[in-house]
Amino acid sequence: MRYEELTIEGRNAVLEAFRSGKTIDKLFVLDGCQDGPVRTIVREAKKHDTIVNYVTKERLDQMSETGKHQGVIASAAAYEYAEVEDMLKAAEEKGEPPFLILLDGIEDPHNLGAIIRTANLAGAHGVIIPKRRAVGLTATVARTSAGALNYTPVAKVTNLTATMEDLKKKGMWFVCADMGGEVMYKVNLKGPIGLVIGNEGEGVGKLVSEHCDMTASIPMKGDIDSLNASVAAGVLAYEIVRQRTMA
Repeated sequence: MRYEELTIEGRNAVLEAFRSGKTIDKLFVLDGCQDGPVRTIVREAKKHDTIVNYVTKERLDQMSETGKHQGVIASAAAYEYAEVEDMLKAAEEKGEPPFLILLDGIEDPHNLGAIIRTANLAGAHGVIIPKRRAVGLTATVARTSAGALNYTPVAKVTNLTATMEDLKKKGMWFVCADMGGEVMYKVNLKGPIGLVIGNEGEGVGKLVSEHCDMTASIPMKGDIDSLNASVAAGVLAYEIVRQRTMA
């Protein structure tokens, strides 16, 4: 995996980034700008399934590091994304049942980085994140992962539930972290499994949770009602590790 420049500014630089095959997460375009070069860039963005945001000049000026954005700024992935298929292959090569972590709308880059780090240490074969309403692989995520991003593949998918359906056909099943679920020690977490962790504030969305086979909760003894998303992911991931290593 290679490190990428995080923001790319200016028409030529952005167009070149698309044409060279760089992974561009988002494109920010000056609202109302319709000239030829900008239209070409927007066309390239749509071809690559990049999210396009039309914003004010003030917003672009704020985002700009060079002061020469020419009405376009691209936000590139800090690292290359992997394919879900690669993760399944990695599990097969290691002779292990697949263990994936799916994140439903994690917005804090520190949480995503910490989860990738935990995924690596717990032996997960990959992390899957959605394309929209979630943080991508930014420089902050890379730093927080403490190098784990070099070893643990991250895939970005358009539709989390469709991905889950595909994986179910390949024999995987899914456990959703939810405070209303069965206590994790009582849930059978062995075999090919996807651990689904929800958004920091709202938890796992209704549609995604309906695609889960079961829900598991972490026993809470204190006075507050929930754990940070990355800590919850760590606790549940290690319960999966514990059950896998038991005879």
